[in-house]
Amino acid sequence: MTSADGKRLVVVTGTGTDIGKTYVTAALARALGAHARKPVQSFDPTDGSTDADVLAAATGEAVERVCPRHRWIPLPMAPPMAADALGLSAIRLADLVRELDAPDTGITLVEGAGGLLSPLAHDGDTRDLIDACRPRAVVLVADAGLGTIGLVRLCAAALRTAPIVCMNRFDATDDLHRRNAAWLRTREGLDVVTDLEALAARLRMS
Repeated sequence: MTSADGKRLVVVTGTGTDIGKTYVTAALARALGAHARKPVQSFDPTDGSTDADVLAAATGEAVERVCPRHRWIPLPMAPPMAADALGLSAIRLADLVRELDAPDTGITLVEGAGGLLSPLAHDGDTRDLIDACRPRAVVLVADAGLGTIGLVRLCAAALRTAPIVCMNRFDATDDLHRRNAAWLRTREGLDVVTDLEALAARLRMS
């Protein structure tokens, strides 16, 4: 992947698992008319749908283009751990980057797996994916409640470029939520958005 390709990419990661990355990515894809990619996914096969299914529904793309079928690992562990447990081939970061298959026009949203530093491949995590792709922007999805300041600070410090922090499930009537957002903006100097319309607008301008 070249740096020019990266200028069409936005990587969506999170402070942890089950933070709402897929929900945010799908909503952004609909708002922006963007493409979406999930380089690799591990999942519980008894679940009704996978992240790739959700993203395909949001973009109208074939689910196999969102995530190549050979990158579907039916075991709910970090992808390289799941691959090892099932006796599958090692997952290499360079292969995931090469398989992104981002179109030449428009924005392509790339959703990682787990948190920022959760293993994505045997030789890398989502931070390494970001370094390899050099995207136009990184969206860090975070909770809005107790504990989020520490997690956001850890992730922001681990990144080489400042992310756009999306406080998911933000409730403007919740005093803690408002104070968390204000602290991250004023004390940490981070770009914080609390609703998806504002995030979509921010990405249009980036």
